[in-house]
Parts: sequence; C-alpha cells; structure tokens
Amino acid sequence: MPIEPMEQPKGRKRLTLAAVVGTVTAGLLLTNIPKDESGRTVKVSIAENGEATVRHISGKQYLKAYLDIVGVATACDGLTSYKGRKITIRDQFSEEQCAVMLEDELVAHASDVMGCTPGLALTIPRRDNVRFAAVSLAYNIGTRSYCTSTGRRLVNEGKIGPACDAFTRFNRAGGRVVDGLVKRRARERAVCIKDAV
Repeated sequence: MPIEPMEQPKGRKRLTLAAVVGTVTAGLLLTNIPKDESGRTVKVSIAENGEATVRHISGKQYLKAYLDIVGVATACDGLTSYKGRKITIRDQFSEEQCAVMLEDELVAHASDVMGCTPGLALTIPRRDNVRFAAVSLAYNIGTRSYCTSTGRRLVNEGKIGPACDAFTRFNRAGGRVVDGLVKRRARERAVCIKDAV
C-alpha cells in the first residue's frame, strides 16, 4: 500500500511546524534538514499563518527510496517512515508529497522534543538555535533516544553550552563513527552554541 500524505479532516487546520517550534526554528529546520539529509538546497518561506513553502533549488532529490548507510529504506529528506509506516525500497514520491511528509514528520518529532524538554519552551528567550539542534538531532536519531539523552537533561537545567556539546556524541551508525554524522553534529552544534552566550 503506497504512502500518501494524509488529508486533514474537514474543519481542522493542519498543525504547522512554526506553531510547534516558532517561525525562526521552523525556517532553520526546513532549510537545514534537506541539506543534511540529501545535500540539496531549498528556499523556505513561512506565511503569517505558519504555513511553510519549501521550494527545491538544487541538488539531488530522493523521490525514489534507497538504502541508507546501514541498509534502511529511506526516501525524500531522510524519511525512514511516515506516520508509523516504514518506507520500503519500492516507494516513490512526488516533490509535493516529500515536502508535506517532511513537515509532518518534523512536526511529530518537534512535538515530542518540546514535550520532553520544557527548557525549550517558546516562552524562554534565546532558544531558537537550541530548538533547531534538538529537533534536528531527534529527527536523525529518533525522539526516544533524544528524550533520554544527557543533552536534553542539560537543556532542561539551563546548561546550554554543555547540552550543545553533548549532542555531538551521536555520531555513530551501525556501531561505528561516521564522518558524515560527525560533520552534521558539528554543524548543529555551531548553530546551537549561539544561544549559549
């Protein structure tokens, strides 16, 4: 059964990423996740109502599923599942489907991250960059791993610099350190640490 982005029930507004993490963090996530997951460049605009438009500029789009570094079927911008259904190697999507699926999965991950990290609340000033790093990390490693991490605990304690450093420990895949993950964690840390000063 093919995966289709779900229609929103009539009369209900779709939850936007901006509503969950704020406009600045949503823009960072929607710009950087495609870069980190697929190496592609996108242009993101977020309307006043929080709806995001992501336009492909350059780089490969993975509209057909492929096997990642540890053999997991992956599509679009790092999606290994969508709304609980695993991606299969036979899956294929349109650019529009990938954009909707990316935001839906980021909303799900961000909601979990915000739920287990009260230290990232939208009411706390200077947390946009930490929110970006936390959600980006959770999107890559899973929310269960993020929500039990030392980095999350340190954010909740207000120890932002040490939290940013702790996020960099997630640099392994298949039991070995992976250069791409080391570089990704360094990029996330570089953004995260801006909130530590």
